[in-house]
Amino acid sequence: MKKIKRILVANRGEIACRIIRTCDQLAIETIAIYSDVDKDLPFVKLATKAIALEGCEARETYLDINKIVKICQEHQVDAVHPGYGFLSENAAFAEALNQIGVIFIGPSPAAIRAMGSKSEAKMIAEKVGINTIKGYMGADQDTEVLLKHAKQIGFPILIKAVHGGGGKGMRRVDSEADFTSALASCQREAQSAFGNADVMLEKYIVDPRHIEIQVFGDQHGTVLTLSERDCSLQRRHQKIVEEAPAIGLAEVTRAGLHQDAQAISASVNYVGAGTVEFLVDAEGNYYFLEMNTRLQVEHPATEMILGLDLVEWQIRVAEGQPLPLSQSQIRPRGHAIEVRLYAEDPHQGFLPSIGQITELALDTDTSVRLDSGYQNGNQVSIYYDPILAKLIVHADNRRAAFHKAVKALAKLQIKGVKTNRQFLIELLQNPDVCEKLPHIAYLDHHMAQLLKPTMPDDITKKVLAKSLLNTLSRQGSSPWDAADGWRHLSRGQQLLRFDCQDEMMQSILESHEDLPPALMLDQDVNSITLSINGKVYHATLPQLDHGADDAASKDQKLNAPMPGRVISVLASLGEKVEAGCPLMILEAMKMEHTIRAPFDGIVEDVFYKTGDFVDDGAELVRLIAA
Repeated sequence: MKKIKRILVANRGEIACRIIRTCDQLAIETIAIYSDVDKDLPFVKLATKAIALEGCEARETYLDINKIVKICQEHQVDAVHPGYGFLSENAAFAEALNQIGVIFIGPSPAAIRAMGSKSEAKMIAEKVGINTIKGYMGADQDTEVLLKHAKQIGFPILIKAVHGGGGKGMRRVDSEADFTSALASCQREAQSAFGNADVMLEKYIVDPRHIEIQVFGDQHGTVLTLSERDCSLQRRHQKIVEEAPAIGLAEVTRAGLHQDAQAISASVNYVGAGTVEFLVDAEGNYYFLEMNTRLQVEHPATEMILGLDLVEWQIRVAEGQPLPLSQSQIRPRGHAIEVRLYAEDPHQGFLPSIGQITELALDTDTSVRLDSGYQNGNQVSIYYDPILAKLIVHADNRRAAFHKAVKALAKLQIKGVKTNRQFLIELLQNPDVCEKLPHIAYLDHHMAQLLKPTMPDDITKKVLAKSLLNTLSRQGSSPWDAADGWRHLSRGQQLLRFDCQDEMMQSILESHEDLPPALMLDQDVNSITLSINGKVYHATLPQLDHGADDAASKDQKLNAPMPGRVISVLASLGEKVEAGCPLMILEAMKMEHTIRAPFDGIVEDVFYKTGDFVDDGAELVRLIAA
């Protein structure tokens, strides 16, 4: 048994901060590695020592095995914690560390290979008697071969990167006509994110829940299951909200999930933290999906209901210590919810947002946890996943946990970049979410409706008007002196005109009127953002230029919505295109973004070629009306 005294954290951002905090509590020295764009992030300052990797992109920094191994040798590192993503499920990395006598805090290279490949993991699951989904896992990656198998399986199907994760390299395909383009996109994304373009095909199970079992193994042959999580609230296979434990499962189903998760883990002599994921249909039938051979992004939800530190467990197991608890001692208490806060704009197709964070603060009680990789003044770059933080709450039951999560999000202030905070606040108050058990396709099926602005009724208008009045009063402004729509009526009444949901509105306020409560999300000199009855509204006092024509809306230029790299040019000079036709594909923040024609027209010019890097706002293609 080797005592670990110095750990290199082979990751960045939130998870790097998370690992370093536990190491500090255990009096273990930490070494952070960082790219050029991450030099000012908190994890760099929290570590005992920080070493620059030189470069910006993941492939030349956090994915460069040779660089990291060399640093381990030069600084007498005892162990490496890979976090999640990057090299956390890379067997070659684990082997390279083993060869120089450095502990990889995770499973063996053999277990990583066996379970890291979705196709091999599926075959192992079948060998131990676990239900799997019909599909194709062959080595032949020819497009025509894959299409043949897709037709044999039957649409809808799911194309999945063999070495994928985090929703990347995954596409649902509903018809043969869409298969080839979806395959090409999936392969490009898989190659970029994981360095391997191989895919597998699966029959798409309609509307199941996504249930995962947290497992933990030690070097003495013990494998435990640490409750389960419901991760069904996903957008395009990317988890957004996670809960622990999973409620609404028949006890026979729950017991079967735990038994099978334990069996498949034991079959590969699993050591460390891992997650076995399943799809569960409405009848309680379940199917093995995959195993993630690492700590999950959503592990804090499990920590909250068990009162454990899973990173500490990882380190103890890596030292050769036995697991500190037995299966009978694992007793979940209450309910936890974790939400992922992203730098993105939900109303612009969830396009990632870059820029400088000017405020990031949470004023709340100790039962709310904020795991963040950023602080005020930090820059959100284009090079990595746009996750800013994870907010986790714990309460006695599910209803109370949802209520606490909404209140915590309302208190959380994030400024400088666009985020999904307000989207989450509305989502967590949606009856289909907080009172029911949504399936994995719920968000994709209802996204247009969820993002559609709700027009305020008369009572809501009064709440908005009163809040605007209170904001003005606190600012020291007098509505009687303002030339912005205030009017004085008889019998203690006031008329306020304001903008909301891009429309001019008005409301009459009366003295001592009893109005429903509202959650204040944001306020400025002449504007407010409130959550009222589960919906978010932004109200602003009218400006002098209200109603002016938006000249930009008539602009025929197609500009880059953010910095990125051109990975495919689909438009040709002089080509006639219809509205919605894809013209160019950009890659930014590990995701693909398709630039489409906003109207029928003719391509007059294309300003970039495949492989070019483009700046935010750069004109990409010019169309003229057909």
